[in-house]
Amino acid sequence: MTILEVNGFGKAFTIHHLNKRIPAVGQVQFTLHTGEFIGIIGKSGSGKSTILKSIYRTYLPDRGEILYNSKQFGKIDLARATEREIIFLRKNEIGYVSQFLNVMPRTTCRELVQNALLEMGEIKENAQVEAEKVLTHFEMDAELWDSYPKTFSGGEKLRLNIAIATVKKPRLLLLDEPTASLDQKSKIKVREMIEKLKHQGTTLIGIFHDIEFMEGLCDKVFEMKSNKVSVASDGVLHEG
Repeated sequence: MTILEVNGFGKAFTIHHLNKRIPAVGQVQFTLHTGEFIGIIGKSGSGKSTILKSIYRTYLPDRGEILYNSKQFGKIDLARATEREIIFLRKNEIGYVSQFLNVMPRTTCRELVQNALLEMGEIKENAQVEAEKVLTHFEMDAELWDSYPKTFSGGEKLRLNIAIATVKKPRLLLLDEPTASLDQKSKIKVREMIEKLKHQGTTLIGIFHDIEFMEGLCDKVFEMKSNKVSVASDGVLHEG
């Protein structure tokens, strides 16, 4: 089943004090089926993150369609969806993981993961159990579970960020260089979770600085320079 179609997508940014429009990306086009993983590759500044942020609607696209097959709404154009619809999709269907942790203050590590499930309607007892499972998987020290993330190291914040997004088992998961500051052991844990989610039917779009990390995971590759999609041969990516 097709879960996402990006057709003729383009985005530019306005520099108001210079009265200029700077094109970021243009004519992006790809299709994803349930359970597929597409890797986006290209040089820094080529617009990789702009694509993800526009799908998540952090950015409002300038042109084109981003058609998402929602469980709740059916086929919906994320470029034109209402704010209410976008909020619902972020809570229940679409996850986003970046290098940075942006969370509510005075909320503990454990509460943040639990709340991700509670807002989906999960009962408290199950949310507690699943939160502990995912925190254990990402090797978050149990002594940190009831601490505030502002005291965490960069790597701990990043692992928590990934835990919050993946515990929800989203239908579509966007990964914006989430392993950039992780050690090799933590990267392996992230890879294991991605493989598990893929097996469960989650569709993924990922940007990773470490090309080797993506090998064996991706089904397709979108290369920013050529603006084309290719099939990843045996899951192997080649940046060029």
